[in-house]
Formats: sequence, C-alpha cells, structure tokens
Amino acid sequence: MKKLFLIIVVVVALGVLWLMGAYNSLVSGRAGVDRAWSDVEVQYQRRNDLVPQLVSTVQGAANFEKKTLTDVVEARAKATQIQVNPTNAQSLAQFSAAQGELSGALSRLLVSVEAYPQLTATKGFQDLQSQLEGTENRIGVARGDFNAVAAQWNIMITQFPRVVIARFFGFEKAVLFDAQTGSDVAPKIEFDIK
Repeated sequence: MKKLFLIIVVVVALGVLWLMGAYNSLVSGRAGVDRAWSDVEVQYQRRNDLVPQLVSTVQGAANFEKKTLTDVVEARAKATQIQVNPTNAQSLAQFSAAQGELSGALSRLLVSVEAYPQLTATKGFQDLQSQLEGTENRIGVARGDFNAVAAQWNIMITQFPRVVIARFFGFEKAVLFDAQTGSDVAPKIEFDIK
C-alpha cells in the first residue's frame, strides 16, 4: 500500500512538472509572438518618423539651391538692364548697387558649388531613395519574422497534448500578418519645391 501511494505521488509530481514545463513553454512562445509583432511596429514607426524628416531635409536643400540660382538670374538681369549715365551720380549708384547684388548672389552660389561640387539636393534625393528602400526592406523582414514566429506558435498550441493546456489556460492562436487595406502602398512622397 505504501509502495502504491509512493508511485502515485511520483506520477502526480511528474505530471505537475510536465504541466509546468508545458505551460512555461506556452508563455515563452506567446512572449516571442508579442516581441515579433513589436518589431513590426517598430519598423512602421521608423518609417513614419524618418520619411517626413528626410523629405523636409531634401526639400529644404532644393529650395535653398533654387533660391540661390533664382537670385543669381534676377541679379544678373537687373544688372544688365540698368542704363548707365556716367554724368548722373544716381545712375552710377544704381548700377553699382545692382553689380553688388549680382556679386553677392554669385558669391552665395560659388560657396554652395565649392562646398558641394554636386548640388546638395541631388545627393539628398539619392539618400532619400536609399533610406526609403532600406526602410521598406526592414519592414518586410520584420513582417516575415513575425509570421515565422506566429506560425511556430500556432503549431505549438495546436499539437497534442499542448492543445489541452493551451485551451485550458486560454492561449489563442496568433493571427498572421495581414496588411490592412491600403497599408501595402508606400507613403506618398511629394516634393513641393517652389
């Protein structure tokens, strides 16, 4: 009788240990699914934070370069339109002011060209394209990783005998990544260069 009681105690203890191990593996699996989903959200957030800033930076560089070139063209046109009367001090002053304006605009242009042999906006556009491509790739990788972890989780909680434990403790299947309508379209990028 004592031996039978001891066998029952050992069997129950082994069952409890197995149940604890199975439950803990389900908790760990669920945490992995949550982490993988969080990684997907991090990549979406990165895209939402990064793209507007890059667009603004490129737009600012393009606007600066456009304004510099416009200033040069306008100053040049103004300088060539003035008819100089060497006997009129006001005419000479206007001509001198127009030439000074042209020199200032050319100086700004030269500084830009010397500092950036290629226009900054061009490199900015290239960097933006590179960042957009990298961001979309990161999102794609995060989605794939999530789906892999979620599929593994779904297998884990539907295999016997874990399915019994999973149902008893209320573990549910993870939903594989299914993009919302329209989220599969990349953000619209507009350059409102004036």
